Amino acid sequence: MTDAEVMAEVEAFAAWFAWLSTPPSCGWASSWMWQEEERVWWSVGAAAGRRESVVGCVGGSSNFVEDLPSIMQQYKVDALQLNAVKQEAKEGVKEPKQEVYRDQNYSVVNFNQNQGGDSTVQSSRASDGKVAESGSQRRGTQQLVGEEVKPIQLREELVTKTNEVHSNQMSSQHDHGVRAPPRPDTRKATDEKVKQMKDQVIRARAYLSFATAASNTHLVKELKLRIKEVERAMGEARKDSELSRSRLQKIKSMENTLSKANHVFPDCSNMVNKLRAMTHSAEEQVQSQRKQTTFLTELAGRTTPKGLHCLSMRLTTDYFMLQSEKQKLPKQHNVYNPDLHHYVTFSDNVLAAAAVVNSTVSNAMEPERVVFHVLTDSLNFPAFSMWFLLNPPGKATVQVLNMQDFQWWQEYESSHEKQGSRDPRYSSLLNHLRFYLPEIFPLLDKIVFLDHDVVVQRDLSGLWTIDMKGKVNGAVETCQEDKSSFRRMAMFINFSDPLVARKFDANACTWAFGVNLFDLRQWRHHDLTSSYRRFLQEGNGRPLWKAGSLPLGWVTFYNQTVALDQRWHLLGLGFDSALRLEDIEQAAVLHYDGIMKPWLDIGIKKFKGYWNKFANYDHPYVQQCNLHG
Repeated sequence: MTDAEVMAEVEAFAAWFAWLSTPPSCGWASSWMWQEEERVWWSVGAAAGRRESVVGCVGGSSNFVEDLPSIMQQYKVDALQLNAVKQEAKEGVKEPKQEVYRDQNYSVVNFNQNQGGDSTVQSSRASDGKVAESGSQRRGTQQLVGEEVKPIQLREELVTKTNEVHSNQMSSQHDHGVRAPPRPDTRKATDEKVKQMKDQVIRARAYLSFATAASNTHLVKELKLRIKEVERAMGEARKDSELSRSRLQKIKSMENTLSKANHVFPDCSNMVNKLRAMTHSAEEQVQSQRKQTTFLTELAGRTTPKGLHCLSMRLTTDYFMLQSEKQKLPKQHNVYNPDLHHYVTFSDNVLAAAAVVNSTVSNAMEPERVVFHVLTDSLNFPAFSMWFLLNPPGKATVQVLNMQDFQWWQEYESSHEKQGSRDPRYSSLLNHLRFYLPEIFPLLDKIVFLDHDVVVQRDLSGLWTIDMKGKVNGAVETCQEDKSSFRRMAMFINFSDPLVARKFDANACTWAFGVNLFDLRQWRHHDLTSSYRRFLQEGNGRPLWKAGSLPLGWVTFYNQTVALDQRWHLLGLGFDSALRLEDIEQAAVLHYDGIMKPWLDIGIKKFKGYWNKFANYDHPYVQQCNLHG
């Protein structure tokens, strides 16, 4: 509406009021005014929200006529202001632009609280400045034109709140000048729907077992169809996020079918009995799978990997291609020097023995004082010799011995074969050769025994300064019940036998093989090798202890063992995955006792790294035989 049109309508209004001198009644005037409001004012003034009547019957007709000039003047001003607003609307009111999250051009956002309690978002960008300016102008216009601006105000508040939400999401990153990435989905992955679908399949199969072939043909077909649908929908999914909406809809279809089956078979006792039978069957299957897993794990632990066979064959071939004078290891004049530190290990695994030697020499403060004796059988002797010819241990000395070269061993070999164990870890003759150390090294007074499944992390020269207190064996005790290495005498020894109960205490503290300091002079003095052979013969006659060297060691060195500090020897890396990292880092020697050896695929992965760094996987023969850490 133009200014001329507005003025014309005002003059028309004035003419009507001038013609009207005195209304017949207050009711007539009120009715007329409401009619005129509907006809004229509603078309113009209602936009300003003026639903109230500008005149009333309170003061009578004289008061009404007296107030007419002021009413007309106010109406004229309001009309002009409203016209300006309408012209601005035609041109297009510049509303605040709604900001959508973009990963670019972020700026610092601050929140200032005004007196009215409304939050105003201030931004360093120019567009945000325009928004704030437009908002202030619009508040001024709202005071002039009234409630017509409420839709605009609502849109403005919506934009402001939207900006506040995005600003809250990015405020911490903006405050540090960091570009904020899109917010990740913080919803926790659940499997409730997957479990529900599995339960539905179980219930459906239970109902199928109730229905006979002749009855409820339609229900049977429907149950079978729903089972196939749900199983196909689940697939290999383990989390609800892996299920699409179409797959989740199968749950409702299955529930409807199960509801039908529940009405057909309402007897709960039958359902309970069926579910119990199904549970029992499932438990039997689990037990069978566990037994199979245990058997396969034991088989993997007893079997030598193909790569180790390959490595041994290549080394053996190269050894026999050498001339006899080149088959001898260097520095053999040190092998019986009692002033040096002597270590011994028994092994038929060339890679494991190499890791023990390498780790011991690498961590020695005085490697030139280290003499390592490696004992093996005649089958692996060439491979061991060739390995250390190709990989000499620096300043240290290595001696490789063949147990078949000892003439006295021929006499004892038959008695060891009677132990009857099929596990090579227990029946191996190398495993019992440790009880003949005084005979193997008649010129030595002290020696440290290391199992071939250990790796050394510290200098071991401190073992040679330990006071043995007249004892023969120095070892770490395993009688602490809070540790996984805990062992009781009764776990391996039969104390129901009178001979055992009379000689030994079932509550005596046990100890471990793996890192042992032996005083060979005291050993010879007490003739413990003869005691060992006597106990071995007695055990062959009746079941006094389990197969293996550990229970025989307990009875042979009974009351002849001194406890070493626990930090010298940490057990459990071959079976206990819950060992603390702090204990591992502090231990001088790590022992991979158990079936999960570090050179096997079944080894505990997080513990393999301690062993792998001392295994020479870079050697050409090792790589050609496909051996990897």
